[in-house]
Amino acid sequence: MSIIDKDNKEKRLRIAIQKSGRLTDYTEKLFKNCGIKFNENRDHLLAHAENLPIDILRVRDDDIPGLVMDHVVDLGIVGENVLEETTMQRQSDNLPTAYKRLMQLNYGDCRLSIAVPNEMEYEGLHSLQGFKIATTYPHLLRRKLKEHNVNFKSVLLTGSVEVAPRAGLADAICDLVCTGATLHANGLKEVETIYTSKAVLICRDEELYPEKQAIADLIIPRIKGVMAAKESKYIMMNAPKDKLSEIKAILPGAENPSIIELEGSQDRVALHVVSREKLFWETMEKLKSLGATSILVVPIEKMLD
Repeated sequence: MSIIDKDNKEKRLRIAIQKSGRLTDYTEKLFKNCGIKFNENRDHLLAHAENLPIDILRVRDDDIPGLVMDHVVDLGIVGENVLEETTMQRQSDNLPTAYKRLMQLNYGDCRLSIAVPNEMEYEGLHSLQGFKIATTYPHLLRRKLKEHNVNFKSVLLTGSVEVAPRAGLADAICDLVCTGATLHANGLKEVETIYTSKAVLICRDEELYPEKQAIADLIIPRIKGVMAAKESKYIMMNAPKDKLSEIKAILPGAENPSIIELEGSQDRVALHVVSREKLFWETMEKLKSLGATSILVVPIEKMLD
């Protein structure tokens, strides 16, 4: 290894992300909100951040867990479904599977579900006894059906799983579902969810070089801050002093509010608070019934605890 390569290996944090797919846009937006500026040309496998010593590797999602487990990269963002499936596959291949799970991210929601033809009468997992089931996730499927003593034959497909029953390749499928529209279009109905998933941030299991750890210690709080901001709202209102206890009691997930005296008013104050839960119209109407006025709910772009 050359001196330059060794220097890069020790000092530049390497992060693997999905090159193209359902997590890509969200992940790139996350990096942007964290202040990481890099070339957005997805045709390039390797991108260098312009303002931080960070390299971004754009790869297939099912390659990300292995890159982290084999210490090729330091961090990775991947769906929990891919992480779990790849871990079980690597266990069966006697390959390293160690990693650190740093946090679940608040995007990439999906579920791995079993779907059968609309005309089939489904009465539970035992209905699948002896079936041929097409899937991209054979290990997750096998683990679930084994728990219920269901014997089946797995048909491994890496794309267009939903067409397998019509093509006569399988009796049912096990695939990722977001809206269910693709299933409906192919004459299938979702009957059983076997795994739910979000995106997660993972890290290699060994200690990072000090220079890399310093960068990780910088960006991980930023990621947490972006995640927290997305789930939070800044709420402002004018409220009667004698109703403050009741108002605070109905604000969802609220921290201790800031109370500000209103000029020229003896019995009303301005109340500012960060809420980490959704504020529904019904809650706002209750606030109004308690005498609150000028109620504003504002999204938060960034937040650092």
